[in-house]
Amino acid sequence: MSKLVERESAPDRLPLTKAPALAVQFFLIPLAVIGMVVLVYGGFRMLLTNERTPEEFLQDVQTGGRERRWPAAYELSRMLADPDVESRHPMLGSAIVQAFSDSEGDDPRVRRYLALAVGRLTNPPTGTVPALLGGLNDSDTDTKISVIWALASLGDPSVKNDIEEMYDSEDAGVRKMTVHALGSLDFGDGTVLRTALEDPMADVQWNAAVALARHGQHDGTKVLGRMLDREYLERTVTRVQTRDAALDPVSEVMVTGLQAVAALQSVELAEQVTALSQNDVSLSVREAAMRTLALLEPSGIEPSAAMRHP
Repeated sequence: MSKLVERESAPDRLPLTKAPALAVQFFLIPLAVIGMVVLVYGGFRMLLTNERTPEEFLQDVQTGGRERRWPAAYELSRMLADPDVESRHPMLGSAIVQAFSDSEGDDPRVRRYLALAVGRLTNPPTGTVPALLGGLNDSDTDTKISVIWALASLGDPSVKNDIEEMYDSEDAGVRKMTVHALGSLDFGDGTVLRTALEDPMADVQWNAAVALARHGQHDGTKVLGRMLDREYLERTVTRVQTRDAALDPVSEVMVTGLQAVAALQSVELAEQVTALSQNDVSLSVREAAMRTLALLEPSGIEPSAAMRHP
């Protein structure tokens, strides 16, 4: 579900003679304050969340104040990432679906997280899909994105046409999640995904190419080739790397493209993959390229000058 950073300018350089005092004033003291805030927040969060049941969070969603309800919905979506939670609380699924239905026109934040919670149900109750389909008409685009993700996560093929219609959205995020969802469903004749290969937004094109590759379709090979071009990506990718990300955004796109090439066993891109395995600046990309080559070689690719190390 596509189910989603600001940078401050560097401070002016200061004389080295002032460095120790300034280090204490501008680094150590704020760091200590931040540390205390984190500890207090962590302790407060533990008091709020530890040993609380899903039913208690659901009660907060239904009757809590405005600033209590959406965090409770978030906690529910987070807890349901563990499938054992649902098995230990067999009536929880029906209650969450009902809460989502009742939240129509409510705080969009509550709707988004409840949709994510519904999408994580392993045994969705009767009426789950119709309830989610109603969320496709929400005015909040982030809610639509969460609902599309949830519908794809549940894997009901009957929603394919409803999801395809979402590609007409003016919001790039909705279109991106739409093609991602179609990649995990029975995508029919693939018309929407092929149309998305010409989308104005590059990352929508990339999602469409990857989705087609997952279904064994070679229509997106040209787009996959662009996903392996570091120079092109460095001009195109605008996301900033998050602190906890394993890969930088450019390398992430390249690894995703390599995985799609491997799934498709696209001989057309073998030379490009070989070059990446030898020369790319990212170790992760080089390793992914070598794994891709190992899958391409049994497909009948004949050794060539491009496939040999210099």
